[in-house]
Amino acid sequence: MHNLVSKTIDLRTGTPEEKRREIRNYFEKTWAIDEKLYSQLKSDEVFYRRGDPLRHIILFYLGHTAVFFINKLFLAKIIDTRINPAFESIFAIGVDEMSWDDLNEKNYNWPPVSEVRTYRDKAKELILQVIDNATIKLPIEWEDPFWLIIMGIEHERIHLETSSVLIRQLPLNEVVAGRFGEICKECGMTPQNEMQTVLGAEMHLGKSLDHPLYGWDNEYGNLVTKVEDFSASKMLISNGEFLEFVKEKGYGQKELWTEEGWNWCTFKQAEMPLFWRKENENYFLRLVAEEIEMPWNWPVEVNYLEAKAFCNWKTAKTGKTFRLPTEAEWMRLADVCNIPDELEWEIAPGNINLEHFASPCPVDKFKSGDFYDVIGNVWQWTETPITGYAGFKVHPMYDDFSTPTFDGKHNMIKGGSWISTGNEATRHARYAFRRHFYQHAGFRIVQSESPLIIETNEYETDIDVANSCENMWGNTSGSNFSKLLATEILEIAGQPKDMTLLDLNTDTGRLAFELAPYFKQITALDFTARYIRLPIQLQEKGFMRYIVQDEGELVLYREVVLSETGLGEGAEKITFMQDNANNLKPIYTGFDLIVAPNLLEELNCPILFLQTIHERLNDNGLLLIASTYDWQKNNIKPEHWPGGFKRDGEPVTSFDGIKDILEKHFNLEKVPFNLPMTVRKSTRSSEHYFCEITVWRKK
Repeated sequence: MHNLVSKTIDLRTGTPEEKRREIRNYFEKTWAIDEKLYSQLKSDEVFYRRGDPLRHIILFYLGHTAVFFINKLFLAKIIDTRINPAFESIFAIGVDEMSWDDLNEKNYNWPPVSEVRTYRDKAKELILQVIDNATIKLPIEWEDPFWLIIMGIEHERIHLETSSVLIRQLPLNEVVAGRFGEICKECGMTPQNEMQTVLGAEMHLGKSLDHPLYGWDNEYGNLVTKVEDFSASKMLISNGEFLEFVKEKGYGQKELWTEEGWNWCTFKQAEMPLFWRKENENYFLRLVAEEIEMPWNWPVEVNYLEAKAFCNWKTAKTGKTFRLPTEAEWMRLADVCNIPDELEWEIAPGNINLEHFASPCPVDKFKSGDFYDVIGNVWQWTETPITGYAGFKVHPMYDDFSTPTFDGKHNMIKGGSWISTGNEATRHARYAFRRHFYQHAGFRIVQSESPLIIETNEYETDIDVANSCENMWGNTSGSNFSKLLATEILEIAGQPKDMTLLDLNTDTGRLAFELAPYFKQITALDFTARYIRLPIQLQEKGFMRYIVQDEGELVLYREVVLSETGLGEGAEKITFMQDNANNLKPIYTGFDLIVAPNLLEELNCPILFLQTIHERLNDNGLLLIASTYDWQKNNIKPEHWPGGFKRDGEPVTSFDGIKDILEKHFNLEKVPFNLPMTVRKSTRSSEHYFCEITVWRKK
């Protein structure tokens, strides 16, 4: 294992060719250790098991990390050819656990494991070609090709950890111990924990754009906040400490839990942490690939809801107020204990980066200052829901890494675990999960006289998304394009109450809400989760908020309340999902009406879409296309334009080209017509278009 241990890379110093070799080595070690993780599966059949019913089968993650590289390199036009479009669709998008009781499983036609391994080999070869031949210059900035390579590497290292949690949830007879490093052998009784004072300070969170280490978008920006004096537990809460909560029936006392926590607890019928097992009076702990007698001096591993219930139990028991630390308090603790950042280590100052064990270890083994396990062993839950710092910007090649979690429902974990490597092991790492989510995560407790203030930025600040909200929801006049288009669709569809509709390029969902009362079912897709999380919030909460530019540095704060829009009827019939319309999953088929509003001009290859969209429609189904035919806006290659050029000296309009492609499977239903569309840039700046509407009926 130790020959695979490595650290994330300094992207600003050295010579270009030295850095190329360093990145190549980092990539190869990452690839190798990821594949070594799956060697713990007893047979290839286990790849088709689900570690968690709310997640994909294990095979998905074997393919996903390779597909991520290829999709990002293709999106950035660093490569111009896909390896396997089918794989690059089905393995593209993972699953965020939206709710513990959402057991809606999708049907996927999963390929043989051997084919996925072959795909990985081809992907590796192509990625190495990019590493060996792409132009490299220092410093490596986030618009450079090599930033995407590091992005793929760090993404794979995230899944090294998250996949290990899924393997940990498989039946023991489906895994093999001893193939992924040595677990800690030091087990003992519960050590005595105690509270120790941490002096407060003004904290400056966030890292600058010239930081030498790779960062995810949510790490950048700045936040200045005052941390008051607080006390923190010297050690992480151990299994032995948590046992008392279990023995006193903490899982059965509603008053100890938040409303969300109690709903989860009763649904799961939980009586102890997920990885515990009790047999008679003996307890056992499940590790990734084996089970051992309970090490009472190891950190307990729980979700946020359980950690919070423990704090409330301890508060009720002692009369003192206990809670989890905030992000800023954890950062202050790291400062007080002089925790070095990753590149400053000679040896990891905690059970982290796979440098010590392939499991947790005693909570009193790794000391920094007056505290233990400030980093490493297991992640530490915080009270802080993740948001972007001031100045937050999404990376254009991974625009939905962070923003889907800015919903107040994803709490941050800090400090890393024994298997946290690369970016996860850095000081500025910011990862967040749903509060019922299981990771290799535990907690320490704090006491403070200062009231806990939780701030969640529920205003959408992404300029593109906010302007889409304003175009669709802020403009309620007769020129609202979504309203105009909905009127035309209803006239064309006639009596659609028994029809299913596929809305491609839904953006922030106005068209789907306009049509929901009239259709049997609506599936609304968009390429990025940045957009669809807003209409999902409208469905779930009944409102959404966003900020748009007014003039100069001034902004406008907007709120849309669904009940005040006259919409909302039938909203439960809409399913918002993320997918690539140029490479749709097979499950999106069998529709009576497909609407493609301003989609063609956003696709890499409009021709491919037009050639295959009939496969998604029922016989006699309708296809409505709305387009400005602005093929140059998104730099679509001319060979992928359906029209808008001369052929043999004669003009070929976009409509002519579309008709030539579609008439094999469609008849033109009515004469094309135009609808006006206004695209907002700011209060005093907008662009005006006419979209041509064409309607086609499948033969």
